[in-house]
Amino acid sequence: MTLPPITVSTLDRDRIYALLEHHDEDGEVVEKLYQELDRAEYRAVDEMPDDVVRLNSSAHFRDETSGREYNLVLSMPSETSQGENRISLLSPVGAALLGLSVGHSIDWPSRGKTLRLTLIAVSH
Repeated sequence: MTLPPITVSTLDRDRIYALLEHHDEDGEVVEKLYQELDRAEYRAVDEMPDDVVRLNSSAHFRDETSGREYNLVLSMPSETSQGENRISLLSPVGAALLGLSVGHSIDWPSRGKTLRLTLIAVSH
């Protein structure tokens, strides 16, 4: 499957690169995030489309394997304890959602399986 386009703000890009430089756990997710950042389109914060997941966005998405829907806030790992329903950028689901636009789906490798997520809505 062709990867969907992703858009990342320059602010998020800088924060994520700083995080990845000092993170050596879960190499699979870190390596895949670097690949995603390499292919992303970057925009200034005030030029970001409203339908794209960025850090601190609330993402409403469906896991196509189970059919279950979730509402989670994409967060830096250090911020996941700051509220309910937060998911770390360094989790497979969190990394997959970064930069995704409403209506797009992504296949994301995770621990020998493939997650298939579809973004339904996003709020900031």
